[in-house]
Amino acid sequence: MTYQEAQAAARLCIGEKCHACPVCNGRACKNTVPGPGAKGVGDVAIRNYDKWQEIRVNMDTLCENRPIDTSLELFGQTFRYPFFAGPVGAVQLHYSDKYSDVTYNDALVAACAKGGIAAFTGDGSDPNVMVAATAAIAANGGMAVPTVKPWNIDTIREKMALVAQSNSFAVAMDVDAAGLPFLKGLTPPAGSKSVDELREVVEAAGKPFVVKGIMTVKGALKAKEAGAAGIVVSNHGGRVLDQCPSTAEVLPEIVEALRGSGVKVLVDGGIRTGVDVFKALALGADAVLIARPFVTAVYGGDQEGVLAYIQKLAGELEDTMQMCGAATLADITPDMVRLPR
Repeated sequence: MTYQEAQAAARLCIGEKCHACPVCNGRACKNTVPGPGAKGVGDVAIRNYDKWQEIRVNMDTLCENRPIDTSLELFGQTFRYPFFAGPVGAVQLHYSDKYSDVTYNDALVAACAKGGIAAFTGDGSDPNVMVAATAAIAANGGMAVPTVKPWNIDTIREKMALVAQSNSFAVAMDVDAAGLPFLKGLTPPAGSKSVDELREVVEAAGKPFVVKGIMTVKGALKAKEAGAAGIVVSNHGGRVLDQCPSTAEVLPEIVEALRGSGVKVLVDGGIRTGVDVFKALALGADAVLIARPFVTAVYGGDQEGVLAYIQKLAGELEDTMQMCGAATLADITPDMVRLPR
């Protein structure tokens, strides 16, 4: 199966909000981007994609012809490629009932592990979403990252007990989910976190903690102060606040602010190809997350669809590295891309 075949199959079963477009660029779904909380005109999802396309790669083939090594070491684990599947929860609500959170996570986590990468799994207002995700992670040797919503601390501690049972190598929180309507008005309150509150969550996790949803230098430094092992530069797929910049626009300044700190920097938002992955690494990211195309892959081809997408990304990344003179990820440098003027 190819990823294009998985896309075609997904269009028949993925529901009304997502169209499994040939290019997932936010234009067809606009403010009905899958998931609760798509706000305003949905301009940020489109901007995320467009800004990566404005960055061009610099070809240089006057280099030693060496084998390409795309491997990455992160949080004590070695991965075949520097990209991961992003977190998605409540798939029956957001997509269609072809998959439940149990069957979706079973397929995604297992296929990513087979493909040499890891999946970040989702969370939701239904407690069974996290139960299903952590069960799938445990069944695959802990090779995934459960992502917890910014609930109140008591709920977070309950979730962390599930995370501990999963034996995952890291855990994440998507703090940008504070903009989702279902988190507002809860008692006790959920949503944004102070540095002290986040530090309490990091300590409760007991393993490398990744803060997803950082869009400013100030936010990155707060995450570092709270003890985060990594961050994800992310605006929640452009779904939680109109008029945000794209992740590509803010990534370089955040990387610079954390240089030498030991905090790992990941990025998501509109990254769709192996060429896009290369661009993100050239701007200083350690790795990237990609979410919605993996949903399409599962709905269109189950584990086979996921493996097809991984291989598509891998082939594009390897070819770009070869043509730009980078044999390893460490060889990818800022001068290998041209930024818009």
